[in-house]
Amino acid sequence: MGIAAAMGGWSARHRWTAVIGWLVFVVLALAIGQMAGRVDASQEEGLPGEVSQAAGIIDDAGIKGAAGEMVLIQVKSGGTVADPAVHTAVDAVISAVKGTGQVTNIASPYDTKAISADQKSALVRFEMTGDKKTAKERVTKVTDAVAGTQAKYQDLRIEEFGDASSEKVLGDAFGDDFKTAEFSAVPVALGILLIAFGALVAALLPVLLAVTAFVATTGLVAVVSHLVPMSDTANSVMLLVGLAVGVDYCLFYLRREREERAAGHDAQTAIKIASATSGRAILISGITVIVAMAGMLFTGIADFKAMGVATMMVVAVAMFGSVTVLPALLSLLGHRVEKGRIPFLNRARKNTPQRSATSNSRFWTAVLTPVLRNPKTATVIAGGALILIASPALGLHTANLTMNQELGDDLPIIQTYDRINVAFPGGPDPAHVVVKADDINAAPVKQAIEDFRAEAVSKGASKGPVTVVVHAKENIAQIDVPLAGGTDKTKAEAGLVQLRDEVRPDTLGKVPGLEAPITGQTAGSMDFTNKITSSVPPVFAFVIVFAFLLMLLSFRSLTIAATSIVLNLLSVGAAYGVLAAVFQHGWGAGLVGATGTGAVVAWLPLFLFVILFGLSMDYHVFVVSRIREAKMRGLSTQSAIQHGITTTAGVVTSAAVIMVAVFAIFGTLSMQSMKQMGVGLAVAVLIDATVIRGVLLPALMALLGERNWYLPKWLGWLPDMTHDEAVLAPPVPAPAARPAEEYDAARV
Repeated sequence: MGIAAAMGGWSARHRWTAVIGWLVFVVLALAIGQMAGRVDASQEEGLPGEVSQAAGIIDDAGIKGAAGEMVLIQVKSGGTVADPAVHTAVDAVISAVKGTGQVTNIASPYDTKAISADQKSALVRFEMTGDKKTAKERVTKVTDAVAGTQAKYQDLRIEEFGDASSEKVLGDAFGDDFKTAEFSAVPVALGILLIAFGALVAALLPVLLAVTAFVATTGLVAVVSHLVPMSDTANSVMLLVGLAVGVDYCLFYLRREREERAAGHDAQTAIKIASATSGRAILISGITVIVAMAGMLFTGIADFKAMGVATMMVVAVAMFGSVTVLPALLSLLGHRVEKGRIPFLNRARKNTPQRSATSNSRFWTAVLTPVLRNPKTATVIAGGALILIASPALGLHTANLTMNQELGDDLPIIQTYDRINVAFPGGPDPAHVVVKADDINAAPVKQAIEDFRAEAVSKGASKGPVTVVVHAKENIAQIDVPLAGGTDKTKAEAGLVQLRDEVRPDTLGKVPGLEAPITGQTAGSMDFTNKITSSVPPVFAFVIVFAFLLMLLSFRSLTIAATSIVLNLLSVGAAYGVLAAVFQHGWGAGLVGATGTGAVVAWLPLFLFVILFGLSMDYHVFVVSRIREAKMRGLSTQSAIQHGITTTAGVVTSAAVIMVAVFAIFGTLSMQSMKQMGVGLAVAVLIDATVIRGVLLPALMALLGERNWYLPKWLGWLPDMTHDEAVLAPPVPAPAARPAEEYDAARV
């Protein structure tokens, strides 16, 4: 007997033990996780290259990073910042900010030479006291003080921007947006399941399984975070993936169990068959998804590693719950799974719920008829359409989006950011050079720092002012270099490369034993993009090779394994094409509320590949398993294809609609990166569940015929993982008037 059948059978026989055991597991996992506490990776530690190196030096020295802030004082019309009235306003700003008791290291722009080239703007710089991570919670007093000063000097522009103030405003603007999207996912899934099943109890089961799996994994992830630091992003992705696979797995299992009961089998036999068929498909799919998610570990980026570990764990928990507690619940509920039926949905259905469970999809039957009659034409049309959709991806341009691209120009904090950048190019996002030496006050080190400051400006990488903060006790200095490129990302990155490749070797690099990694917003963005790009080949290779091997072992067919990979790559390619068309070229961007970013966010292609490759296997394994099962019963390949597609169409459609709806919620968010993720995932799942599984898969399998089941003799030594079909119960005799296709479904 197969593993899935054995687990399902045990759970059905020991149902209370299985249910109580699952609840105890969820409660214990959550309790242990809360006691352990979740450890999150810092933003700097999560990035590769010199950014992480600089963060390590600061942390090792015990220096608490401070949130930098700045106040722009700008003359609106005539005059310059040298005017006495402006001097008075600058002094008022400094006094007001100091009076909050929340700032340190504040300096007058007249002392630091933070005056714009046109003499119209001055910049007061300071740092927030206390921990940088909590500065946003204390910055309101400072921003209020600045706003109060602005009210007194209305002929000037007085505005604040910085690490804490921007994080506070953006968090307030978009934090609730994310939470609303996450909390909307469960009600949306439940609503679609109510329509799919027409009964409250049946609809609640998948949602309860997904939610409890997520809750349990939240606790487990907190424990694991002490080895692999987590993040809020990983938690959000874990919710999305956990909801998607949890609902899918339960949907597959529940539909099959209802189908077998409708066919005349008793409850225990129905559960046994569902365990051996849908349970086996769930195990194959779950392992494949876990392997796909493991690809994220190869990036070496902390946030991706966190997402990979978190999603692998939630899929494993959902998979385990689907083949253990679900059979126990179905055994306990029996026919009561139909309780809470929705009246208007029942009136719309002429058949009984049990009968509808086995009926084939009329729509997909109509689609399949010409597809199976002309498989070559269908393959060319469907394949050609997908290649056409994917074609814009040939010129795919990826980039880390700037703040303006990400959020637009409507928020006042963004407008302030733009004004500071115009007056002081690179001022809001300077490059930070973290200098570590044996003796930071040694004459050669001091001279090297001064040479670096001078050469950074003389070579054009910066327009100044280049400032230095020395931590003598720790033998560390930080040099802040406003990059001349400002908001022009290409020019800013060119300036950063010049600092790293020319200015640093000529100055700081000449002091033996001195370390000087260059970090900052531009450095983090550039290093991240380079790391993601270099990670693509190993991640793609790992996921494809292991997915191929899993499909080969699961179906003992070289053809099935190869076509699975090709079809999944087609759906991923189509998703890339849509992203490039909408967000890079702007075709139809207005329909989804997208702004002209001109690029796809750098992390998204790799993320989409891993997520989609894993999730699309849900459908593929489920459909192909049903086709193979029909083939093993003696049906011809053509008949098996038709039977497998039409009998799974309802399940696949329901599962796809849920995924599309949940992902589409994220497509409504204001942040362009989240909008891109939501649109990309929603479109890809829609294409995968319709064009791929409903047209291209059956057409391709019809063309291949008996070659679908080809396994070379030299691979005969592979372990046989297909023996779950042996537990299928004998067919139940069908009534004489029953249509042939329903008789086939009942025999399963």
